[in-house]
Amino acid sequence: MSLLSESNRIYCIGLKGVGMTGLAQLLKAQGKEVWGSDTAEPFFTSGVLARAGIECWDKFEAKHLSGQIDLVIRSTAYNEEQVEVKAALSKVLKVITYAEALGELTSQFKSVAVAGSHGKTTTTAMLAYVLKAASLAPQALVGSRVPQFEGNALTGSGELFVFEADEYQNKLQYFLPQGIILTSIDWDHPDFFPTKEDYAQAFVQFLKKLPADGWAVVCADSPGVKQAVGQAGLRPEQISTYGLTSGYWRMVRMWLDEGWWHFSLQEGEEFRGEFWLKLVGSHNVANALAVIAAARRLGVDLEIIRQALASFEGTARRFEVKGKLTNSLTIVDDYGHHPSEIMATLKAARAFYPYKDIRCVFQPHTFSRTQALLKNFGTAFGEADEIIVLETYASARETAGGRDGDASAQGLAEEIKQHHSKVEFKSTIDEAAEYLATTANRNQLIITMGAGDVWQVGEKLIAKFGLTSGGGD
Repeated sequence: MSLLSESNRIYCIGLKGVGMTGLAQLLKAQGKEVWGSDTAEPFFTSGVLARAGIECWDKFEAKHLSGQIDLVIRSTAYNEEQVEVKAALSKVLKVITYAEALGELTSQFKSVAVAGSHGKTTTTAMLAYVLKAASLAPQALVGSRVPQFEGNALTGSGELFVFEADEYQNKLQYFLPQGIILTSIDWDHPDFFPTKEDYAQAFVQFLKKLPADGWAVVCADSPGVKQAVGQAGLRPEQISTYGLTSGYWRMVRMWLDEGWWHFSLQEGEEFRGEFWLKLVGSHNVANALAVIAAARRLGVDLEIIRQALASFEGTARRFEVKGKLTNSLTIVDDYGHHPSEIMATLKAARAFYPYKDIRCVFQPHTFSRTQALLKNFGTAFGEADEIIVLETYASARETAGGRDGDASAQGLAEEIKQHHSKVEFKSTIDEAAEYLATTANRNQLIITMGAGDVWQVGEKLIAKFGLTSGGGD
């Protein structure tokens, strides 16, 4: 019996984290008593927890670990020296990490993991939405807010569990899925994976964990994915391939019409008609192809998939239109923080807003990533008319006293200047917002990009100009 199965009172340290919030909802749906703590800073998950009736203290204190607690789940952002973790260990309570807990949960269901360097969040949400539309009542855990879920999790009664499988710190080692979607392998997290080979091997080993009757939906357009699948030694019947240019499930033609992305689908030698997406960009067409292939593996009718994809509205911070003046100044926010993601998003922005000047506010995320991928970042902003670089958003793992990597945001701005004529460095969010507020005009798209708090720039501009929240042209 697993720790989760035998535990009824579960305390979560770092409860407002998006993954932990989703996990808490799933555990509560199983009838468990779940509560925990986090910092006082408000997140979208604060409202999700409140609606779910899950108590969260806005402070870390040792006294919270009193009373009957069967299990403590801690975010990996907090080590053994954190005040509550330390208190739990001193009381000899059972303590596991979020990844270990999620791993145990995956073994309780017919689980589908969505893994890869890019596209995990959207693909996870999209697949869960399709399965819900097919009346399969899935459980789901997504790494961002999904407006149509009113949070980032689904607590259905069915046997399927769709979850976003984060590779950082090799969390993949804990998960036991029946099926895997592998979207891409593109070196990232150099603070944990020193080389491209180290990074790729995490996915190879993950694929090898599939059971004999397991399956993998893999992107045929990704050289890294193809190499990993070959090294994993999966049988041909276990593999479904998809892609924009190759694969069993592939896009034949793609076009933009009246705000919709259209694509026609080929299954092997059979033409399967036209599909529609509200989401922007060819990368989201690729995500949809992955969902189609996986949903068909799970027995969903193609017409149900077609209708569900057309009504799916996306996730927060993935080309999310935050505000606009009618047919003029538009503010968009996107989570992209890797060079490949930046290029794909700006390409989509250029296609969707062909007549706007695109001003991209980019906030680097971690010194180590900036250093390792500096040259790639330098050439990633070609579709933007102007780039404003903010100071680096350093994670908890890269404190001033122990950061891994020396590339500065100013250095990144200088690298981008080697390939772009209009680049500005602004050290703070307020400085960037003020600069944009005094130079913006009606024919511009301002897109904030990064995994930190760069979205605040857009919020300040919306307040400044009185823009209507949400919507699109």
